[in-house]
Amino acid sequence: MSIRRTSPELVAIYDPSKAYNGYTLFTPAGAGNVWLVDMQGRFVHRWEMPYRPGDYGVMLPNGHLLYAGKIIPGPLTEFGGFGGVLLEADWDGTIVWEYEDPYLHHDFCRMDNGNTMVLRWVAVPASIASRIKGGVPRTERDGVIWTDSFQEITPSGDVVWEWLGYEHLDPAVEVICPLCSRKEWTHANSCFVLHNGDIMTAFRRTDTIAIIDKSTGDIKWRWGVGELAHPHDPSLLDNGNILVFDNGFHRRLCPTSYSRVVEVNPNTGKIEWEYKEDPPVLFYGSFISGCQRLSNGNTLICEGPVGRIFEVTGNGELVWEFLSPFYYYIEGFGKTNQIFRAYRYGSEWEGLKAKTLDPDRFEWVLQEKGKPGAPQIYPPSDEEKTVHDRLTRLGY
Repeated sequence: MSIRRTSPELVAIYDPSKAYNGYTLFTPAGAGNVWLVDMQGRFVHRWEMPYRPGDYGVMLPNGHLLYAGKIIPGPLTEFGGFGGVLLEADWDGTIVWEYEDPYLHHDFCRMDNGNTMVLRWVAVPASIASRIKGGVPRTERDGVIWTDSFQEITPSGDVVWEWLGYEHLDPAVEVICPLCSRKEWTHANSCFVLHNGDIMTAFRRTDTIAIIDKSTGDIKWRWGVGELAHPHDPSLLDNGNILVFDNGFHRRLCPTSYSRVVEVNPNTGKIEWEYKEDPPVLFYGSFISGCQRLSNGNTLICEGPVGRIFEVTGNGELVWEFLSPFYYYIEGFGKTNQIFRAYRYGSEWEGLKAKTLDPDRFEWVLQEKGKPGAPQIYPPSDEEKTVHDRLTRLGY
């Protein structure tokens, strides 16, 4: 058979005749290194960023990296996905653009007009918060519920458009999962700007993916309640369907927890394709994670909590699998190799043209912990210890 095994710690499976060949970008959660690897799992490029990731980085068509970083401490440091700074770096790692906002979180999108759509937290007015249903009673953050806002910012940092979730979300419709706290209402984790300017997002705590009409701010399409469980990373496919990572956390009426990737027809609400394991419990990324439909019809999947990136065909055949070797100490998780999201770029993609991709520049050598060449494990900072102590007192 054509599948060949290489290093079991990096690329475990690779079928070059069926995989979408190119380079995969991923960001280990514990340090500001963003890596490109080839199909053999060799490291061919690295960006060293000045901040730990406020989740991930993505390549732009000009070969630059757009990257969210964490600024610690922040006003909502205990919330998952917090960031605070957005950076653009050229191929050599020089910072060419920077934007700070302590309420930035999770995701962002560079738009066709050169502006950037960002996702941020905003406090819900008390008169609206009192009408929000669901969640564990009396678990607001200091009496306040937070929700999401989108802002379009120019290269000079000016805000030219804003969407405030509490102005357009219906407290009777967007009901918080009964097992989640009431600190956050929706916990959006995605920012995907469509070609017409509308915004697609995922509201994790209400099990919903939605499209926001940019001209009115209204939710023009929503789907997922009863089907999805705390999803991530929806994207619009060329055929008009929507691809989304269904994490499966707090899945309703289900005795076991499992994840899947689904493709849904937005006109009918019918799931037209899905990937899950057999048995389903073998694939479970309870948080973070993402998916990307590739040009050859395959799907790249990031099982974030365990640092696993893999590619499957339309019939679910596994044709490439990579395991991140980078482990860092993250407060609340211990030593972990988790990845928020990953992207594959074809060998002829415009952002890689005329770029030097040198597999001999970096080498991964398995060595004993603490010896030269082993990945660095960062101890928690004083700020992180404070956050951990507070979460412990709150019972998380």
